[in-house]
Amino acid sequence: MDRQHILDLYEWRPAICFRHPGRGVIDTTVVKTIHPRDDDDREVRACQECVMAMEDMQREAAARSGSDYEPGRVGEASP
Repeated sequence: MDRQHILDLYEWRPAICFRHPGRGVIDTTVVKTIHPRDDDDREVRACQECVMAMEDMQREAAARSGSDYEPGRVGEASP
């Protein structure tokens, strides 16, 4: 599956990437929701570059463990 097909699996909207705040508002997707005890839930959002880096890490981890890699699931809990 190529880069664009993987990116198309996510829902994108303009926001700040958690790893690249200096880039300002860019297309991002939610990769995690954190639930602070004394505050409202907060979305952790990542840009396309970060999502692809996380996809690569998941693909490599799946290959090492002998499990199947399924793109489009960055941020979901690992089995």
